[in-house]
Amino acid sequence: MKLSIVNYGAGNIKSIQFAFQRLGYEAVLTDNPEEIMTSDKVIFPGVGEANSAMIKLKQSGLDLLIPTLKQPVLGICLGMQLMCKHTDEGNTKGLGIFDVNVKRFSNKVKVPQMGWNTISNLKSDLFKDIKEEEYMYLVHSYYAEQCDEAIATSDYEFEYASALENNNFYGVQFHPEKSSKAGEQLLKNFLKL
Repeated sequence: MKLSIVNYGAGNIKSIQFAFQRLGYEAVLTDNPEEIMTSDKVIFPGVGEANSAMIKLKQSGLDLLIPTLKQPVLGICLGMQLMCKHTDEGNTKGLGIFDVNVKRFSNKVKVPQMGWNTISNLKSDLFKDIKEEEYMYLVHSYYAEQCDEAIATSDYEFEYASALENNNFYGVQFHPEKSSKAGEQLLKNFLKL
């Protein structure tokens, strides 16, 4: 199986590569459109700031390529947020794959949300053999609003969409590569899609 991790200068790449290695797969870090298009699965990672990440995607033309992909694509953290319509972070227009906006948590709670939180209302094959209220690891100041494409929710200040699905596109706000057994199961499920 050919796995590509979209390379656009966003962090957390090594931990994702190691997570797939533990499952017996080699994930290649690339910004080559041909390589990404011919992959069986694509991971769109992200740690960092939305506006500068979007500038990098535009410089390489990946902003136009990603929405056209036909194979399963998994956006992680900032990757998921960039797949949405718009994010308040840097007032950034997203890729529009998910019909939802990304907002900032208020100052009533500690921002970023950092650490373990539960996921519920699980609605996708992505969550096969993962139980309701399972803990996943999160680090984020911005969240996707509740919407029809939500396939999991978490609660921090209020309920928000912690995972999204639209056709072959999946997004998770949490870091499966840092989420112990449940995160590993999610990556296994993604490889089977």
